[in-house]
Amino acid sequence: MNNRPIGVFDSGVGGLTTVKELHKVLPGEDIVYFGDTGRVPYGTRSRQTIRKYSAQCMHYLLGQGAKALVVACGTVSSNLTDEDVAQLGGTLPYTGVVLPSARAACALSSEGRIGVIATSASIRSGAYGRAIRAIQPSAQVFGAACPLLVPLVENGMLQSGNQITRLTVEMYLEPLMRENIDTLILGCTHFPLLYDIINDILDYKVTLVDSGAAAAQHMKALLLEQDALSGRTEGGSTSYHVTDTVEGFAGVAKYFLREEVSGNTTVVDLDTLADGAVKLPVKE
Repeated sequence: MNNRPIGVFDSGVGGLTTVKELHKVLPGEDIVYFGDTGRVPYGTRSRQTIRKYSAQCMHYLLGQGAKALVVACGTVSSNLTDEDVAQLGGTLPYTGVVLPSARAACALSSEGRIGVIATSASIRSGAYGRAIRAIQPSAQVFGAACPLLVPLVENGMLQSGNQITRLTVEMYLEPLMRENIDTLILGCTHFPLLYDIINDILDYKVTLVDSGAAAAQHMKALLLEQDALSGRTEGGSTSYHVTDTVEGFAGVAKYFLREEVSGNTTVVDLDTLADGAVKLPVKE
C-alpha cells in the first residue's frame, strides 16, 4: 500500500485526457499533474530538446513525491528510451502511451492494418510502428502527422458540426482510409476530444484506440502488480502544476475535464526546473 501520488507529465494540456481516465479507473488515488505549458508545443522540437525538457519536468514530479510516472504525451513517449526512463525514474512504475496503445491496437485489429495519427515528432520517431511490429510482426502500420489538430482542440473547436475541424481531420485521415486501416491509434492525447468527429468520418468502421485510456489502464495494472495502490476506493485528489499562467491552463482544461481547476493549479518557475535535474546523454 502506498499513499503517495501518481505523477502525470505532459508537454502541455493533452495529458488531461489521461488524468480523466485515471480518475475513472483509480478514483482513490492522488494525482500530481505537470504540464510544461510555457514551452509547448514539443511536437515540432528536436529529439534532444524533448528529452532535455522531459528530464527536467519528470525530476520535478519526483520532487513532489510521485510513486509512479505516467508520461501522458505521445511526443515524449516516442522520444524517451528505456535507458532514459531508468535513469530518470529508477525502478518506479512507469508507463508512456506508446506501448499500451500498441498492445490495445494489436489486440483489437482484425486485419493487422493499423493507422496512427500523432504529432510530427511522434511520427518521425517511428516509435508506434516499432512497438506494434514487436508485438505483431506481420502488422502493417500507416502513420500521419497531424500538427493542426492540437491548436484546434486547445481553441475549443470540438463540435461535430465545426467545418474547419472536420475538413482538417478529413485531410489527415484520407491517406489512411485509402490504406483500408481497420484500427486507428489516437497517438496524441489531445485527439480523444475529437473521437466523435473521427468516428463519423471513418463511418464507424475503424476501431479507435484512445492512448490516454490505454495508459491509465496500464498504470492501474502496474500498481496492482506492485501492491502500490493507496487502498482507497474513492476520494483521490489532483493538483496541477504548469509553467505558464493558471488562467491559460484552466481555460483549456475545462474542455478536457469539464471542471474548474484554477484553484488547484500552481505555476512553476521554468528556471527552477533545471536545478538538480538528471542530464540525459546526447542521442540524436
